[in-house]
Amino acid sequence: MKYANQIDDMINAFSPEPLKVEQMGEFYCSDTMEFRMSDKYSSPMEDIFDICQDEGEHNAFLLLGHKGCGKSTELNRLSMQFASQGYKVETIVCSMDLDMFNIVYSDLFVLMGEALLKIAKESGCEMSKDILGSIMNFWSEGTETTASQKVETASIETEMSVGTIGILNNILKLFAKIKADLKFNEETRREYRKKISIRSSEWIALLGNVSKEIIRKTEGKPPIIIFEDLDKLNPEDAWKIFYNYAAILSSMPFPVIYTFPIGLSYDVRFSAMEGYFITKTLPMIKIETIEGNPFEEGIDVIKKIVGKRADVGLFEENVLEELIQYTGGSLRDLFHAINSSAKRAERRKSKCISMEDAERALEELKTSLTRRIEKKDYDFLLNIYKGNKELIEDKQMLLKMLQASVVLEYNGKRWHNVHPLVVRFLKEQGLV
Repeated sequence: MKYANQIDDMINAFSPEPLKVEQMGEFYCSDTMEFRMSDKYSSPMEDIFDICQDEGEHNAFLLLGHKGCGKSTELNRLSMQFASQGYKVETIVCSMDLDMFNIVYSDLFVLMGEALLKIAKESGCEMSKDILGSIMNFWSEGTETTASQKVETASIETEMSVGTIGILNNILKLFAKIKADLKFNEETRREYRKKISIRSSEWIALLGNVSKEIIRKTEGKPPIIIFEDLDKLNPEDAWKIFYNYAAILSSMPFPVIYTFPIGLSYDVRFSAMEGYFITKTLPMIKIETIEGNPFEEGIDVIKKIVGKRADVGLFEENVLEELIQYTGGSLRDLFHAINSSAKRAERRKSKCISMEDAERALEELKTSLTRRIEKKDYDFLLNIYKGNKELIEDKQMLLKMLQASVVLEYNGKRWHNVHPLVVRFLKEQGLV
């Protein structure tokens, strides 16, 4: 990724991918939190950072936030902040390793084990043969392994007899095979899941042993695991994982940060979860007040985010403001619209994004959003638009609309608004 000085650089500069640690210095905008929280001294990310450094009980966190609000970038920045203080952090992107439409709580334990072993390897931990042997045996005992797995196991057993060099590498290869089976092999997947569910306390103890070895190496600082994209789970799967197994997922002897769908915080079951997890919310950047007036400070900080990635002179007059206004503070939607606008401008062989380019991109995004609603949803949306932004009684409908990103939640008093492009659609239907 590089700074965009011309139109054909824009698509790369506004990739939907979160900023990586090595990109933070050049592209990260550090001034957003005040306009998310309505308070320059409040930050859910700083709260998590502070709690993880406390010397008492380690905690499990649920980080909530809209899709596209910048959670992944903020988590990568948090990871960098931890690393600067000597903590070892591993971020797990579940969608890369698992089928997000077929996921259970035990799958997270597999990824957690692999993450800890990666940290141990990178930290140069001298893991005892007993710990490594126990991990190997956990997966090989009573498992109908394939021939390739037997070869892996035999290789590990050979090395166990002569020393620990290379053992971690081979165990990590075994985890790669397990992950592939979890994603693609239905029969073996059931076997692995059954093993974890029956022997979960044993596996947690093994994870604790690995964690202790890392803590010795890092002078008392526990490893930290981040699950980045669990907020993309559909509601039913999220409840099956987090509500049914809250006690076990929150019982790790080291900090774990799970992302979580924001809409589910309106379900009555969520209050029970707060007894197990510390919950924090990363709000949208507010670009409008609850009274419906433009919030210039929020608009300006989004312009600053864009200016970190591209020359704002690549937008014709008022075009960037139009894109910000109609994407409602959603960075994902804004980046998508900028990308689409830039592609059209490039095809026109123009040096700048015109208002027509922007309107075409917004129309495309509006079509995507309005496919997610039905006529029976209109009254609910109009009720919010016309002023009922805080006390919304139909929580099930609110959950559905938040999940679809048709309704957006903002900071301060925790209020809601209909996505500006959905409002435009309702106006076009003569309903506003």
